[in-house]
Amino acid sequence: MSGKGQTILVTGGAGYIGALTVLELLNVDFEVVVIDNLSNAYQASSQQKPECLLRVEELTKKHVAFHSVDITNKEELNSVFQKYKFDNVIHFAALKAVGESVAKPLDYYKVNVTGTILLLEVMREHGVYRMIYSSSATVYGLPDKLPLTEESRTGNCTNPYGKSKYMVEQILQDLCFSNKAWSITSLRYFNPVGAHASGNIGEDPNGVPNNLMPYIAQVAVGKREKLSVYGKDYDTPDGTGVRDYIHVTDLAVGHLQAIFHQKPSGFQIYNLGTGRGYSVLEVIEAFKAASGKDIPYEIVDRRPGDIATSYADASRANKELAWHASRNIDDMCKDTWRWQQKNPDGYKNSSSVICPGACSLDSKKRAV
Repeated sequence: MSGKGQTILVTGGAGYIGALTVLELLNVDFEVVVIDNLSNAYQASSQQKPECLLRVEELTKKHVAFHSVDITNKEELNSVFQKYKFDNVIHFAALKAVGESVAKPLDYYKVNVTGTILLLEVMREHGVYRMIYSSSATVYGLPDKLPLTEESRTGNCTNPYGKSKYMVEQILQDLCFSNKAWSITSLRYFNPVGAHASGNIGEDPNGVPNNLMPYIAQVAVGKREKLSVYGKDYDTPDGTGVRDYIHVTDLAVGHLQAIFHQKPSGFQIYNLGTGRGYSVLEVIEAFKAASGKDIPYEIVDRRPGDIATSYADASRANKELAWHASRNIDDMCKDTWRWQQKNPDGYKNSSSVICPGACSLDSKKRAV
C-alpha cells in the first residue's frame, strides 16, 4: 500500500516511537509534518531539527517538515494547521513515565489530557477528523484475567499516566459518538523496545532511563554500574514483573496499517503486542546472550504504580489491520545492543547531514 498524496501530522514525532513511525511513513510515500516540544529529543544548537529526524532523512532520502510546537499551546498548534492540509494525525505527544506520573500527576493531566483536547479543537476548526491515537496497555490497570483483549475491563488504572490515557480514550469515544465525521483509532501499546535495524535510531532517554531495556543497555555498555530490579515478590514464575515486549519497528508498522485500514467513522481500539510475556530476569538473560556482556543487577523495592503481569491478545489487529508482530525478544535485544554500541551517548556528538535532494514537502521551510 502507498500513502502517496496524503499528508500526515505526527505529534511527538521526535520521540522514540514517533521517529521510527515517521521513517515507516516516508518509506511508503506519505508526506510527513512533525511537531514536538523537544522535551525528550536531542537537537544540537547548530541543527535545524532534532537529530533523530536528520537520521530519518538520511535513511529514507526524504524530507521531514519539522515545527517546534507544544501541544498545550493552541496558538502554536493553529499556526501549523494553517500551513498544511492534513489528511490524518498520529498523536504521540505525551508524558509517559509511570513512576514520574505518580509524583507529578498535574503535569501528566495537563499534557496528556488538556493537550489532546486542544489538539482536537484545532483539528475540528480546520476540518481534520481522522486520528491515530497513541494509547497504552496501562488503561487496563490490574487485569482480571490474561491475556488482555480490547473487551477487558479498563479504568482500574494504578497510576496517573494510565488514568490520563484512559480519560483521553473516553473523550475520543464521546467525540466520535457526537459527530459521525470523526474516525479515530486508539492503539493500545504494550512495552515497546528495540531500535531500527541500522542501529541509527533508537531510544535515547533524558537522564536516568525509566524503562527496562534502555537501562539494561546502558549497563551493558558501561554507562551505568548496575540495574535495579523493582520487586522480586510478584506472583510470577521468578517473582519479577512480566510484560509483553514488542519491537518498536513492529509497533511503527502498526500505525501504517491503522491508517490503511481506518474505518470511515467511529472509534476503534486495537491492542499492539506479541501475546507473549517475559519477566525482567528473562529479558536480562536475553540481553546477556545478545551482547555477550554481564548485566549486574540488584533487587530493590517495588515501584509505585507497577503491576505483576501484562500481555496482549492482539488477534483483532491481526485480523482487521492485517498486522502481526514479527520480531522476537532476541531481535529486540540485538537491535537495542547495536543502537547502544553505535551511540553510547545517544544522539549526542553526532555529525549527521541532511540528505541532498530530499525535499518533497515545504522545501523552502527547512529551517524552522
